[in-house]
Amino acid sequence: MQYQLKINGESRTVDVEPGTPLLWVLRDELELTGTKFGCGVAYCGACTVHVDGYPTRSCQTFVEDAVDSEITTIEGATDKVAKAVQAAWQEKDVVQCGWCQSGQIMSAIGLLTENPNPTDEEIKDYMYGNACRCVTYVRINEAIKLASEKLEA
Repeated sequence: MQYQLKINGESRTVDVEPGTPLLWVLRDELELTGTKFGCGVAYCGACTVHVDGYPTRSCQTFVEDAVDSEITTIEGATDKVAKAVQAAWQEKDVVQCGWCQSGQIMSAIGLLTENPNPTDEEIKDYMYGNACRCVTYVRINEAIKLASEKLEA
């Protein structure tokens, strides 16, 4: 079945079966491979994209449920908040293996878009559910705080 999707500001048409997870549409049909497969059950956060501005687990979002929505992947995360988060990630040298990072970054962008100056507890609560196998949580937290400072400047 054909679906019209708006991804990273562009209208894209895909021909996939109903019930196909958005993750596989992005990766396999559209070759947007920055979004990662982690667990397949929306537990780890590696597949996080924004749907209408909100962090969403793409492994459990069916293509037909995304049809009238604005979808942003890590490849399309280019606004002021995204740039601040990405710069902070580099400055704090957050990445170790990198598998979870696109999901972590997309969640951090969601947090700072909603709350530009979060407390440590608010960061912990918002980022809960984003698993990092390399346990770089301290650096992730520091990068989010640095990105918040960059947005204030």
